[in-house]
Amino acid sequence: MELTSVLNQSLTYISSFALKCAADLDISGRIQAYGRPMPLNELARSIPISPEKDMMLGRLMALLVQKEVFAQDEAGYVLTPVSKLLLTEHSNMGAFARYITQPPFTKVMCVMGEWFKEGAAGSTVYMMANDGKPSWDLFKENPQLGKLFNEAMTSRCKQQMRDFAKSYPHIFDGLNSLVDVGGNTGTAVKIIAEAFPFLRCTVLDLPHVVAEANLEDDSFNVVAGNMLEQIPPAEAFLIKNVLHDWRDEDCVGILKRCKEAIEPRKDGSKVIIVDIIQDFKNNNPKATETGHLFDILMMCCHGSKERTKQEWHDIILGAGYSGYKIHPAQLGVDCVMELYP
Repeated sequence: MELTSVLNQSLTYISSFALKCAADLDISGRIQAYGRPMPLNELARSIPISPEKDMMLGRLMALLVQKEVFAQDEAGYVLTPVSKLLLTEHSNMGAFARYITQPPFTKVMCVMGEWFKEGAAGSTVYMMANDGKPSWDLFKENPQLGKLFNEAMTSRCKQQMRDFAKSYPHIFDGLNSLVDVGGNTGTAVKIIAEAFPFLRCTVLDLPHVVAEANLEDDSFNVVAGNMLEQIPPAEAFLIKNVLHDWRDEDCVGILKRCKEAIEPRKDGSKVIIVDIIQDFKNNNPKATETGHLFDILMMCCHGSKERTKQEWHDIILGAGYSGYKIHPAQLGVDCVMELYP
């Protein structure tokens, strides 16, 4: 049993690339378009691949069925809730699978041990693996990688924000304006604005990021800027899966900028954080494991981390907030926190 466990964990990375392959081949879209259980030969012809590869495709599908990405009955392959998330018109989570399996990230994991032994102080594993360049600089130099990053963040955001708006509508009661800090191309605020049309929504991100936003969409405003320097005023601020990219002192600075930017009002002004809390009680072992995986990813890529309740407490009070509330988890791996000025 122990040997099997070591072998399984050593080979698990193959599952990530199998998921990427399924996204690259649009297997979810092909099964959906077929409209009924899809036999292997029909799937193969729809891609299309040469007939001698049909059985190899069957072996790929066997792994993906085992991982519950797809299901299979006597008639063929069918979608599961997981594979539906890969559909382009749904959440397009295939974009996340493509992004996270890019060479700059796979190289990172290969040199983690070397970094522990020889990495310079203040460096990251990502920098060691990518000629000393931090990830944000590489995005600027490689527009295609930057585009993949934006698509990956958008894909994760879609279902997450739909669930957020549905599960926590009371958080927006009485608010008139909201800024999504580090909000990428505006996917989150668009979903929030559609769910709560009384809110004036704005997305703030770096100029080269918001340049990809749909400027013709009048459901939200776009501001190009640096959240470390200045944040536009509003009654509420959303910081979603952003602070885990930054070290504690930077997080305190970002939260202070938000507090300074809060528009005066009688009550209800707040900062809303959506992020992982490492030691938050969760009955979902998969969510707990995913939190640890994200923590290692943050350590390697940014020299940052996913935080415990105490670590969140320290940076929130360190930024001068009078109090905060952690809501019961309804977003899988992520928790929701409200911060009060």
